Amino acid sequence: GASGGGKSTLVDLMTGVLKPASGSVCCYGTPYTTMDLEALRTRFGYVTQEIAMFRGSILANIVGSDTAPDAATEERVREVCALAQCRAFIEALPQQYATHVGDRGINLSVGQRQRIAIARELFRNPEVLIFDEATSALDTESERAIQKSIEALKGSKTLVIIAHRLSTIRNADWIYVIEGGRVVEEGAFVDLHRAPASVFRRMCDAQQLV
Repeated sequence: GASGGGKSTLVDLMTGVLKPASGSVCCYGTPYTTMDLEALRTRFGYVTQEIAMFRGSILANIVGSDTAPDAATEERVREVCALAQCRAFIEALPQQYATHVGDRGINLSVGQRQRIAIARELFRNPEVLIFDEATSALDTESERAIQKSIEALKGSKTLVIIAHRLSTIRNADWIYVIEGGRVVEEGAFVDLHRAPASVFRRMCDAQQLV
């Protein structure tokens, strides 16, 4: 959907950041109002367009500490970095995971920061991983790398992808088109794209996506 349509608001409701004015949000039939929201939020991972990087090493930005990891943690870090398509470039650096990212990650490209942010969320092992316009500011090569990350995660986690760039969601299982805070269309990519009068088809045509 377009900017201001309600996509991020929907995610805020999903994560319990916002409370609905009417109705209820439930997890497996249990209303959020009866749940421990702090515990609920640990089940979500969140990757946004604006990546928060902390001064310190790549390792610290993934695990939250510069303390030398044990063998199991090292293996887990390599595993999530492979899934996030950042292991190769990290291990090609002279200091590898000990490389300092600089203030706000200035020593890394935008695409590299995005992939490390994905690895950080995967290290936490959430049940639901949300990508909020995570590829909109990236060049084509970086976007493809993150799309590979998303594809690698299919079947292992629930992925929620908010996108303007529709190429990001070409392989999504189900798509919801949102306008004015409402779902106006839903379905698989191929079915929505096949309908010439659909809102989704118009959006694809505007982006020259075939």
